[in-house]
Formats: sequence, structure tokens, C-alpha cells
Amino acid sequence: MDHLKALDIYRTHIEKYIVLNDEEWTVFKDHLSIRTLKKKQNFAEPGLVCNEVGFIILGSVRYYNVREGEEITGYFSFENEFVSSYKSFLTRQPALNYIQALEPTIFVTFSQKSMQLMLAPPLLAYKIERFGRLIAEYYLCCYEDRMTAFITKTPEERYLDLLSTGRDVLQRIPQHYIAHFLGITPVSLSRIRRKILVSPL
Repeated sequence: MDHLKALDIYRTHIEKYIVLNDEEWTVFKDHLSIRTLKKKQNFAEPGLVCNEVGFIILGSVRYYNVREGEEITGYFSFENEFVSSYKSFLTRQPALNYIQALEPTIFVTFSQKSMQLMLAPPLLAYKIERFGRLIAEYYLCCYEDRMTAFITKTPEERYLDLLSTGRDVLQRIPQHYIAHFLGITPVSLSRIRRKILVSPL
């Protein structure tokens, strides 16, 4: 994808959080990078500090942990979503989970060092501080929604929530990852899928 197009997509999206005039954007974009990952490459991993916040331009990732040798998928992110082990990014402590590309993925990223540099000049400081806070709120809301769904919704209802992102998106994710995410077996997931296929959304 063209570098300038990726930055335009990013600028349009972050206007939900902060609006930068052309002068501010010129300064801000100098701190952005384009990063690409091949399928199964990691954006973050346990034991290492996560130094970047990414925004998916094209592709997808999964968040997972390894417990007793088994991979447990906890979350997915797709196009137009932020990606980071944000606690690690903020605290400089090692990340606790893997973030792995499910397919070739393109990100716009900024580093911890760049964020600190952008907090220095008066031109950007207020807006960058607000941006960082709103990203934190984004992650907190995602976490709360995830926990609430596990308590209040059935696996079928959680699968329907995933489907709301688009059937084409789910076709890009291996079924056993989806089953782990829903907390069910692949066999149970197949039953849910068959039931839903006969009654389109």
C-alpha cells in the first residue's frame, strides 16, 4: 500500500480522538512509521517491552497467551483498530501476551520515544496527552466489553458479535482460534456455525 495513503487513512481515523491542523499534522506524521509483519510474526511478546502503538491499515492480529503449552486466544484486532500491549508501552514493563499477525499486516505506528518527544513542544503537547488518554480508554472499554460478554452472553451470542464485524473477516481467522476465543471446542463452534448459516444475519 502507498505510504501516503496509509497516513491519510490514519489521519482520518484519529480525528475521532484529536483533530490536528495541517501544521500539527506535519509535526505529528514525522513521528509515524509504517511497519509490516508477515503471517505469524509478532508485534509484541511476553518478556519484552512493547515499544509501539500500532494502527492496522490492512490485515489482522490475535492476542494470545500460552498456558501449559497450549495457546489461548483472547482477542482479535482488524483494520482501523489500534494494537499494542498498552500497559507495557506505558509502564516499560515486559508484555504479558503475544500479539501475532494472522496474515500479512500493515500498521502505522509510533514509538514510546516519539510520544515523549511529541509531549515536549507546546504545539502538540495537549493534543498528544489527550490522544494517549483516549487510547487508554479505548483499551479499557474493549477489556470491559470482553469480560462482560463472557459473563452475560452465550458462545453463540459472542459469535454473532464477531460476525457483526463482517463474515469476510471471520473467513480470515482459523476456526480453532475462534473457538478458543469463545471458550468452546471446535466441534461446538461448528454446530453454532451450521445453525447460523440457515438463518442469515
